[in-house]
Amino acid sequence: MANKKTYEDAIEELSLMLMYLTREQDRNEFCRYREISWKGYDFGLLDKLGQEEMIYQPRSRRGYDKYLYLTEEGRHRAKALLEEYGLSDKDLNERFLFRDIRPEEAGQAAEIERICFPPHEACTEAMMKERVCKVPELFLAAEDKSTGRVAGFVTGIATDEDFFRDEFFKVAGLHNPEGSNVMILGLDVLPEYRRQGLGKEIMFQFLRRESKRGRKLVTLTCLDSKVKMYERMGFQDRGLSGSSWGGEKWHEMSYVLNI
Repeated sequence: MANKKTYEDAIEELSLMLMYLTREQDRNEFCRYREISWKGYDFGLLDKLGQEEMIYQPRSRRGYDKYLYLTEEGRHRAKALLEEYGLSDKDLNERFLFRDIRPEEAGQAAEIERICFPPHEACTEAMMKERVCKVPELFLAAEDKSTGRVAGFVTGIATDEDFFRDEFFKVAGLHNPEGSNVMILGLDVLPEYRRQGLGKEIMFQFLRRESKRGRKLVTLTCLDSKVKMYERMGFQDRGLSGSSWGGEKWHEMSYVLNI
């Protein structure tokens, strides 16, 4: 018979999983990519998880607030425990694996871009393949676990520049790994996976990851018809962009991650 976990270990693991499973989107205008869980746990346990950097407990002048955040380490630990205990995650996490893109998937990325955007807006196959090769760390792909294929992705480059320009699409060499800002070059979701919350989840996970990397600002451009969609994700409209990519008029939208 396998060794049982101690009572204390079981309480800690089950509590961490419950925090993860009951998480919800933060309503804070500037932190919508973060997820909160409401407190209802032993204070000693919360302090222990905080010391282990599994959670973060915000404080105000009145003391600890009534909610907490799971750190990325806490999220990964909770997901691993769900697998160990044989428990289900939220539907999107059951269906998709969110991960870095792989070099051999450059062709898939180029084909997804071709499908998702009209010819005058899409990046060329050569541009996309160069970006996968030179800037893989600024891709976040959603893999359909049932097929192993990429269902969608977000991609960008890092820079210290504050405003979007069309050269970012064309020249992957403009990427600065230490750049404080990120210019998103595309959020692509295949048609059969749309209207399921996948694009929103890809973006939220991307923002959370780049916040942890210390990025300050994330910027993208979109057509007028997509402004409301990105506002619901927490982006703010900065007005018309200087970009004229594809001969279109674009709105420039930004998301402040760290000040």
